[in-house]
Amino acid sequence: MASARDIEMKLPSLDDLFSSQEERDDAKLKRIYEIPLDEIDPFPDHPFKVRDDEDMMNLVESVKVNGVLTPATVRKKEDGRYELLSGHRRFRACQLAGIGTLRCEVVEMNRDEATIFMVESNFQRTTILPSEKAFAYKMRLDAMKRVAGRPSKNNYSPVGNNIWETSSAEMASEVGDSKTQIFRYIRLTELLPEILDMVDEGVVAMRPAVELSYIPKLQQGLIWESMEIEGCTPSYAQAIRMRKMSEDHKLTPEAIDAILMEQKPNQKERIVLRGERFSRLFPPDLPVSKREDYVAAAMEHYARFRERQRNRDDAR
Repeated sequence: MASARDIEMKLPSLDDLFSSQEERDDAKLKRIYEIPLDEIDPFPDHPFKVRDDEDMMNLVESVKVNGVLTPATVRKKEDGRYELLSGHRRFRACQLAGIGTLRCEVVEMNRDEATIFMVESNFQRTTILPSEKAFAYKMRLDAMKRVAGRPSKNNYSPVGNNIWETSSAEMASEVGDSKTQIFRYIRLTELLPEILDMVDEGVVAMRPAVELSYIPKLQQGLIWESMEIEGCTPSYAQAIRMRKMSEDHKLTPEAIDAILMEQKPNQKERIVLRGERFSRLFPPDLPVSKREDYVAAAMEHYARFRERQRNRDDAR
């Protein structure tokens, strides 16, 4: 492409690095380009979130000083543009740093090969949210089926499904999660986004979330509203009961409230802070699961302030 220029790198010659002509030919295919950001498109439905958090700001500073050390990976699309396979954080860092190009390796892959590569490369991240794993596993499993010549289906049940068994077994051996755990993660893609956010924040546990995923979205919305109002989340046993009641067409708003308000084993009394008065006081990027620690730290700070104030009054 005329606007993408090769990087000149002082490296040994191909003849010095590779012994055979075949190896030298393969090496010539791996070229690093500086590609304008406005010619690069993100991967469709990219499941991994890119946040403008502290880690991103550190990456921005590094890019400003050192540039992009590890090239991103893109593939050329039919319309002449490029599709980003790995390097979405590096892409965003360049945007924030005011750098107009991104160092990239250009590879030739079809859609399914690119999907598998995208998921594999992003799993190198230190922290991966449950929602990210959920959609990544689903995308990769679908792609693996198509690459193997099998049509993609939305039936991810590991029972009586040889297609799922074969693909999931292969994926389990590569990603480190069992087939059952992969199935649980994929089920999370059926959750209402608001409930899935609560899973990411650690407010709703994995196993109850999987049970809730079998409940229709309309009823999930009622469950989420009840959780928000009452300040509580379902246990695994309660989620199973709600799923069963939903299947029996008995899961009414009253039944949801009654189940969620039940006293749970080892449940402690909670102080629930609701409404705009409190939510606006929390940092916008603070997860719900960290709000208790934030409130405790604020109260400790205020207690020390009151103690100093009393000491000054006593000294007068």
